[in-house]
Amino acid sequence: MSGSSSNNKKSKRGGSVDYERILIFDTTLRDGEQTPGVSLTPENKLQIAKQLDRLGVDIIEAGFPITSKGEIEAMKMIAKAGLNAEICGLARTSRKDIDAALDCGVDSIHTFIATSDIHLKHKLKMTREQALEKAIDAVEYCRSHGVTVEFSAEDATRTDPAYLKQVFKAVCDTGANRIDIPDTVGVITPDKMFQLVADVKTVVKNVPISLHCHNDFGLAVANTLAGINAGARTAHVAVNGLGERAGNASLEELVMALYCLQRRKTGVHTELIYETSRLVSRITGIVIQPNKAIVGENAFGHESGIHTHGVLEMPLTYEPMAPELVGRKRWIQAGKHAGGHGIDAQLKELGIDVNQNQLKDIVERVKDLGDKGKRLSETDLSALARAVLGQTAPDEKMVTLQDFSVMTGVRVVPTASVRVVIGNKSFVASETGVGPVDSAMKAIQKATDSFGEIRLKEYRLEAITGGSDALAEVRIKVEDANGVTSSASAAGEDIVVASVEAMLDGINKVLLKRRKMAHQVQS
Repeated sequence: MSGSSSNNKKSKRGGSVDYERILIFDTTLRDGEQTPGVSLTPENKLQIAKQLDRLGVDIIEAGFPITSKGEIEAMKMIAKAGLNAEICGLARTSRKDIDAALDCGVDSIHTFIATSDIHLKHKLKMTREQALEKAIDAVEYCRSHGVTVEFSAEDATRTDPAYLKQVFKAVCDTGANRIDIPDTVGVITPDKMFQLVADVKTVVKNVPISLHCHNDFGLAVANTLAGINAGARTAHVAVNGLGERAGNASLEELVMALYCLQRRKTGVHTELIYETSRLVSRITGIVIQPNKAIVGENAFGHESGIHTHGVLEMPLTYEPMAPELVGRKRWIQAGKHAGGHGIDAQLKELGIDVNQNQLKDIVERVKDLGDKGKRLSETDLSALARAVLGQTAPDEKMVTLQDFSVMTGVRVVPTASVRVVIGNKSFVASETGVGPVDSAMKAIQKATDSFGEIRLKEYRLEAITGGSDALAEVRIKVEDANGVTSSASAAGEDIVVASVEAMLDGINKVLLKRRKMAHQVQS
């Protein structure tokens, strides 16, 4: 239901506007791309835009077209892609900026000018009266071209409240469809945001209010929720909390807080959140911290014996939401804090059955290794358990490596070719990458795609010995499209060979887990 306003009774997504639903204005492609170190090609931006549309966001701020030719190209591609979301372009209160956005074929324009005295004096060199005139002129110009317009008073939370309300009232009287309150440097607190929105509502009673909160003090989501509670109806967010400095309000955190904690509706298909997060992380190259809420690696991971016991009996004991709600799977880590219930569950998943005495022995060994600083992978746990049981590791493999080669150099694009055997058939694949390991991993993934998408989720390299001929240990984690994960490790002097061996081991473990799960369903 994107593009709703006080003047429009229909949204681009169709149907009557639901004024109780919170609209999601995604700025991953604009403010998110302003994350230091991130630069997206037009093709990258179109790929992310299509995923955001699948996710169900209402408005996609596709970019700031005046900045570059590539930005214009990307925005035109997105505007022509036939997406359901409203496509928005950013523009300063300049007719040149607005024309650039209009030429891209956008549905709406997000125009802004700073209103705080610190910005007016030191950046714009304008008086309050001049800034107000620019704001009114920009809104009039946008409206004269028949597009939806959202007006932002940049640095609103440090603007004199009386002047801020004067500006907002003037642009609304001019025809602004939405007004936005940006906490540009993240300095407001939830109680003050609630009061600010309530105050602004007294002069813009019939125009929806948006919020654009930055996370400099870690309060972006909290401030957005507070503003919504005061009557704001649109939230500016970015996937993974990307954005300038400490980033914007995180899409995944805000949407799930609205859904789980406040029972408020959005149009987001929450089961696609993790998939979207992973796509954005991969394309931008910004790694998600493990303890990031909702989408971090550890968000649904458990090690503590008390926690694993509780969550295995009743997930709500230590999980505020079901991981499946956001496209995730629960996982348990063997370590010094683990207990018998968690270790037993992991062993069963690996197809290993033990009695109570054997389980006790395994748990003690796991804790002993944990005390020594060892992080146990599934491979470690399996080997440890089989040692207690007096068994050798099974050699059943569904995918075996026949051959591989890697080409790399100063003026050569790293390229890898692999030949694997799956069943009785041989598969060959070649891929390029940023280095020999990356290209080899991609080639393996390509060669094994007939088994469904199994992708590298985590990669760690540790030197076991010193020197140029150091023995290195590669630890990886892979995951398929259904969230089935497995970890593996390999060691050797050749990092590429060790990486390939670990990757194939991980893929085989996922395939064996799938087979075991299928047998359990049939029985």
